[in-house]
Amino acid sequence: MSALDQTIAPPDAERIVAETDAAVARIGAARAAIGKVIYGQEAVVDRALITILAGGHGLLIGVPGLAKTKLVETLGTVLGLTARRVQFTPDLMPSDIIGSEVMDVAQDGARSFRFLAGPVFTQLLMADEINRASPRTQSALLQSMQEHHVTVAGVRHDLPTPFHVLATQNPLEQEGTYPLPEAQLDRFLLQIDVVYPDRDAERRMLFETTGSTETRAEPVLDAETLRAIQQLVRRVPVGESVVEAILNLVRSARPEDNADRKLAASIAWGPGPRASQALMLAVRARALIDGRYAPSVDDVLALAEPVLQHRMALSFAARADGLTVRDVIAELKAKIG
Repeated sequence: MSALDQTIAPPDAERIVAETDAAVARIGAARAAIGKVIYGQEAVVDRALITILAGGHGLLIGVPGLAKTKLVETLGTVLGLTARRVQFTPDLMPSDIIGSEVMDVAQDGARSFRFLAGPVFTQLLMADEINRASPRTQSALLQSMQEHHVTVAGVRHDLPTPFHVLATQNPLEQEGTYPLPEAQLDRFLLQIDVVYPDRDAERRMLFETTGSTETRAEPVLDAETLRAIQQLVRRVPVGESVVEAILNLVRSARPEDNADRKLAASIAWGPGPRASQALMLAVRARALIDGRYAPSVDDVLALAEPVLQHRMALSFAARADGLTVRDVIAELKAKIG
């Protein structure tokens, strides 16, 4: 290596490249293992992996029967994480999620309180139909998602690491539901829309899932390896053009920062800085999943919708004209791309 090359390349460049190559191979093996169980949902699987590799939480939205629960179970197995599932209902209490204190009475009559940990004390929590729980219960989960600990009777209890929430939401049957507040929606790194599989995937599903044997997921990673990959994601370099694309996209989604008056009038409120942070992490994770050493502007455009759509709302006039959030994001992307 010449003196010039030594000046340009950092001393540990070879080690970083080796770590990246090893991580890409592990991620590829995990994708293949998930693909043996989940059919026709490649985009959904990739976005779920992006969410976890970026260290965030995901909101899965889709009608019943699209393997959302199966996906979360498979992710827990393949990634080597302890996983638990909570079915959210209107009568679910915060203590049913975070845990509670019980009184123990010893043989000598002495009494003491003991903390019984709830299902949130896991590495991968599936919050099934999260919008069916009351706001009080949703707020209890909010603290866990943001701070990675819970407080019971004034005592702090740290959650396991890594800790991820993959929540599901049914877009149908909105009666008896409690819409998630904007503050909690903002805590989800991505909104992952789960759509119907194509015909070929559904055909394969018919044979694979109704025969005498069914393919089961197998562990590929473990929690320690996953944490190392998550740290590697944060070290993936991001070029100035990608940073500018992220800033331009997110800031243009705010009505006060959009020079296009017609487009600005369509937006009631836009995403905050957490959206920029989410997009920055997500593009790094997407690049790593695709086996690239750095993200591109194409990654920003590909992840614009899942990052922004739950962090902004349209004005009444825009909704009256039949516009959707996806329509507005498409216009914002066109100006960036």
